[in-house]
Amino acid sequence: MTRLLSLPALVVAGALLLAACGGSSSSSSTTAASTPAPAKASSSPRPASVVGTSSSSLGTFLVDAKGRALYLWDADHGAMSACSGACAQAWPPLTTPVAPKASGAAKASLLGTIKRADGTREVTYAGHPLYYFAGDSAAKQTNGQGSDSFGSPWWVVSPAGQAIQKG
Repeated sequence: MTRLLSLPALVVAGALLLAACGGSSSSSSTTAASTPAPAKASSSPRPASVVGTSSSSLGTFLVDAKGRALYLWDADHGAMSACSGACAQAWPPLTTPVAPKASGAAKASLLGTIKRADGTREVTYAGHPLYYFAGDSAAKQTNGQGSDSFGSPWWVVSPAGQAIQKG
């Protein structure tokens, strides 16, 4: 009879132990799985960045889908962005969760992305990382043109992927 009582007690103790372990690891994996999920959920509805063109006295230059000017920075070399921290606050990178798209005179074959130090994907054009200027508050503004903030000049970009160095 003692044997019969200890067998159910053992089964209950084992079930409790499994439930405790299973609940703990289940909670951990749920927490771990749910932590990245909101980041993905918030970025996945975001459409691909669209790079188009606009014209002004500077000529034809690259813009985003809302007509905001896009710049390249002479300090960037190769497929790396040298702009971070305070620089990226004044010159926010054009980022995208998926492959960027071209419109207007922009060429899809010149579009690409690089991975920034913070893990985001920055849009490139002809190998140049693309940025906004925080001082441009409306479409077609090019207030950053020729600025040498952060030690090197900033230029709007032609559809051929070259810096437009006038203005």
